Amino acid sequence: MAVKIRLARHGAKKAPYYRVVVADARATRDGRFIEEVGRYNPCVDPTLIKLDLEKIETWMKNGAQPTERVTKLIAKAKEEA
Repeated sequence: MAVKIRLARHGAKKAPYYRVVVADARATRDGRFIEEVGRYNPCVDPTLIKLDLEKIETWMKNGAQPTERVTKLIAKAKEEA
């Protein structure tokens, strides 16, 4: 089973916010997920990036692959910490 760390879109039309989730690669974007590991809201100033870096590192050690966008969010979260 391929596991991805990716964004799941929530919120209203033209006002999205995202949950960073660990999900099976075959699941739909907003469908079932294994665990929620963070939140991302680009619509507020400053942008909200709230990630549980310990859980993300654990999942990555177990073989989960982050998407390109999540990789960038992890880098920003590590900069701020």
